[in-house]
Amino acid sequence: MKRYGMIIRVKPDHVEEYRRLHAAAWPEVLAMINACNIRNYSIFLRDNVLYSYFEYVGRDFAADMKRMADDPATQRWWELTKPCQEPIPGAKPDEWWANMEEVFHCE
Repeated sequence: MKRYGMIIRVKPDHVEEYRRLHAAAWPEVLAMINACNIRNYSIFLRDNVLYSYFEYVGRDFAADMKRMADDPATQRWWELTKPCQEPIPGAKPDEWWANMEEVFHCE
């Protein structure tokens, strides 16, 4: 299992829309998250910054992320959520959600 932390901004005028969407996340999108070996997934919000945490239990993260990106329901979901978001300053050109480095963990 590998832990992931990622960060992105939510546009101030889209915070309530983002909350509304995630309060009623689509079952098919949640099923795809699970099918792609993501567990214990949370998104936190503070000061218009979204922080996601999840645990990946698969063997090929890139292949599972491609599977998710190719899923029609997930694509429709992202069409609704993407306009709510913007990459953080300093994100790489190909990064939407920016990966974070884990510097501490305690069980």
